Amino acid sequence: MLLFNQRRDNRPFWLKMLILALCITVTDAVMSSVTLDHFSTAIWVALLLTLLNATIKPLLVLLTIPLTVVSMGLFLLVINAIVILIASSWVGGFNVEGFWSALGFSIVLTLVSSLLNGKSHNSQGRKASKEPAGWHMPPKG
Repeated sequence: MLLFNQRRDNRPFWLKMLILALCITVTDAVMSSVTLDHFSTAIWVALLLTLLNATIKPLLVLLTIPLTVVSMGLFLLVINAIVILIASSWVGGFNVEGFWSALGFSIVLTLVSSLLNGKSHNSQGRKASKEPAGWHMPPKG
C-alpha cells in the first residue's frame, strides 16, 4: 500500500543503497563541513539513514505535528537535520560539524539524490506531466 504520494520503486534494495551512498559521497565533496572517510563509510551511512528514516523519523514527525503545522512544514527540515546528526554520532568516519551543517547536508543530499534518481521522470521513463493530478482534458469533437 502506498501512502501519500509515494511512487513504487522496483529497483533492488542494494541498488537503492548504492545510489544513496553515491549521493552521500557527492554531498560530502560539495560541503567542507562534512567529512567522510571512505565510500564504505557512505554505504554504512546510507543503511543507517534508511533505518532511521523508517523508525525514528516517523516518531519525531508525529510528536512535532503542532510545530510542523505552525511552521508550515519547515520544521521537517529540523527533523531531517536531527536524523543526520544521529547518523553522524553513530557512524565512525562520518562527521557533521553541527546543526547548520546537518541542515545544509540534508538539503544538498535531497537535491543530489533527486538529480541522480531522476525524479522528473515517471516509472515508465517519460517526463512527468505538468498537469495537476486528476485533471483530464475533454475529448475533442
